[in-house]
Amino acid sequence: MIVTGGAGFLGSHVVGQLLDLGYEVAVIDNLHSGTLGNLYEGVDFYESDISSVSLDNIFESVKPDIVIHLAAQISVQASMHDPVFDARINVEGSLNIIDLCTRYRVGKMIYASSGGAIYGEPEYLPCDEAHPIRPLSNYGVSKFAVENYLFVQNISHGLDYTVLRFGNIYGPRQDPRGEAGVIAIFSQAMLEGRGVTINGDGEQERDFIYVQDAANAVLKGIHGKCGESYNIGIGKGYSINYIYSLLRDQIDYNLDVIYGPAKPGEVFRIYLDNSKAISELEWSPNVSIEEGIKRTVEWFRG
Repeated sequence: MIVTGGAGFLGSHVVGQLLDLGYEVAVIDNLHSGTLGNLYEGVDFYESDISSVSLDNIFESVKPDIVIHLAAQISVQASMHDPVFDARINVEGSLNIIDLCTRYRVGKMIYASSGGAIYGEPEYLPCDEAHPIRPLSNYGVSKFAVENYLFVQNISHGLDYTVLRFGNIYGPRQDPRGEAGVIAIFSQAMLEGRGVTINGDGEQERDFIYVQDAANAVLKGIHGKCGESYNIGIGKGYSINYIYSLLRDQIDYNLDVIYGPAKPGEVFRIYLDNSKAISELEWSPNVSIEEGIKRTVEWFRG
């Protein structure tokens, strides 16, 4: 089995659960956001970009029966500033993985898409998988484009695949630097006694899913129906103000929050209908937002 992005945040948790179940795992990661410290013993590691021609040799050597494709450019704002860069990684890189899966007759491909970005501003809540696709960001466009490429590859070459549309994943090992991961960013800033900035009025809502629950969904997705997409979220919306208050109380933080301008390309309010994943994948989220934040803060404290 190959896991792309397996040295990263979600990827490392996925690899850990796979190893616990006895799978043999090879990891492909360029270490742009992943780290060697996230790798487990017994894993074959290949430092490579997903768009690299060297992946052909890796697939030839590993001969994977399953490929879990998690590697991606995940910043909405980066996609808005440089859509070509976003497409180069998320579309061209993913197409390279898809092509290799087809040529090496991989039995199953799991693709990590985005439930928070592809639907756009919701017509109704919670969003189910049948909701219209109207992304507000280039990131959302690129993630959904790959879903369409997978559909065509299934029709033309019989590639078996399952798509997981994740909400906002958070938890231990998330990088607090950069723009992705508000819980990680706030946690680190508060613990260091620095100021916290909320973009917009803080009433925007997101579906936050704890990383171990998200990783478990990936494992369940291995047995998902071919060509199906599944929303993976907690099924409720939580405002950024509420997230801030939970972290503030957990850390005993006493500085005043700063409110800045809203960021372009971001949906104001979204949360996901996860009933299809619960029914068909026999998956369910087990960690509440309150418990998840407690565990996350404990990890950041060390």
